[in-house]
Amino acid sequence: MGRFLPVLTFGALMVFICAISYADGGRGNSGSLSIVGPDSVRQGDVVVFELDGAQLLETADQHSRAVWALSPPEVGLITAEGRFVGYQPGSATIRVQLAGAVTDMAINIFPRDGLKGGFDVIGRGEQSLSFNSDLWLHGNLAYTGTWQGRGPASLARQPGNQMFVWDVGDPRLPLMIDTLEVDARTVNDVKIREDGKLAVISQEGSSDGLNGITLLDLQNPDQPQPISRFTAELETGVHNVWIEDDFVYAVADGPGNGLRIIDVSDPAAPLIVARFAAETSFLHDVLVRDGLAFLSHWDAGLIILDVGNGIVGGSPQNPVEVSRLPDLDGQTHNAWFWPDEMLVFVGERDHVTPGVMHVVDVSDLFHPKEVATFAVATDTPHNFWLDEERGILYAAWYSAGLRAIDVSGELLGELEKQDREIASLVYGSAAGCISLDGTCTWAPQLHNGRVFLIDMNTGLWVLEPDF
Repeated sequence: MGRFLPVLTFGALMVFICAISYADGGRGNSGSLSIVGPDSVRQGDVVVFELDGAQLLETADQHSRAVWALSPPEVGLITAEGRFVGYQPGSATIRVQLAGAVTDMAINIFPRDGLKGGFDVIGRGEQSLSFNSDLWLHGNLAYTGTWQGRGPASLARQPGNQMFVWDVGDPRLPLMIDTLEVDARTVNDVKIREDGKLAVISQEGSSDGLNGITLLDLQNPDQPQPISRFTAELETGVHNVWIEDDFVYAVADGPGNGLRIIDVSDPAAPLIVARFAAETSFLHDVLVRDGLAFLSHWDAGLIILDVGNGIVGGSPQNPVEVSRLPDLDGQTHNAWFWPDEMLVFVGERDHVTPGVMHVVDVSDLFHPKEVATFAVATDTPHNFWLDEERGILYAAWYSAGLRAIDVSGELLGELEKQDREIASLVYGSAAGCISLDGTCTWAPQLHNGRVFLIDMNTGLWVLEPDF
């Protein structure tokens, strides 16, 4: 759907009762038609304006439709259903036309004055022999992957055939305590099962051409031990994985290869139990939560599968498609699902435009719809982590660093215009991802009140939010 126009045709959105005291409300009146709603609105809060005019509403042709407009248009967004969000503090006018009647209502948008702060860098684990990939934390340990050399010869480094284990018990002094080497040129992804007993890493560019995944025993979490390497139907490489209970969800590289669901109840003898792929593009990422798999399927968009939720009778052995949303401008890269608010935050990894974060309302899982976006002009998003208790999204944004975004309340329109960014941090050189010392933020994770992130160029960073 892309960026938002002054009038959009969104369906019903979730209602959020905000702890903000609005004025008693206002009324614009043309004699036969009135606008009813608050005459003072906080920047970034969503309110609904309604029509009042019994005689006109009763006699209006059934095909007549109210047309809402905002003046000046840049101060906010009003949808075809009368939902309004303010972008800029100041005065504005809401206008509606129905069956020849026109009426205006003056409103005031007051500043959001929301949460603000910054990040303090409290610890670093430098690693520059290889480029760095994803990370996962469990207890007092962080597990990080590595990437192969990339770009021009000036950026050449060792192959990404290692997973590192870091002791972060003292987050001010991360200490690398173990290294696991596998046959790969990229160990792109690391995931730890919730019980902390089993891990899975992905492999691409293996010398034997088999690639696949390796399952790790974490009985001694300081020194993970390989249990088995599984390569069947994964020879093209595995870029991303998820582990949930006794199943690994593996993304097989390449168009049409899609998802493999692997039973790892016996991790020494993994077994593929199901497959899924869209017809139109390759799969990039998978996230599983509450029995739903959210597939970031590049140009096929966001696809939701029932893998045990029960909404359409699916299971890990029999994944059933619930819905898909292809209209996300392509290059659908990653997703985070927030069950309490039934929202999915979807990253669009377009380095040219650049891409944005799309906010998708899945309160009706059969009909997902985009309701909002967040953009940074200088680069594109990589992936996200949400503090669900506080409604704060931590977003990795490549050379634009780390962003903390207020996603509390109902979301609508262009969030970056609503004073919702709480903090940002660019910690490396201005050259960004094309420099060996530039900021290239990949993977944030909130853990024990601190934000751990991987920088592709420089390694592990530990940040203390001061908000």
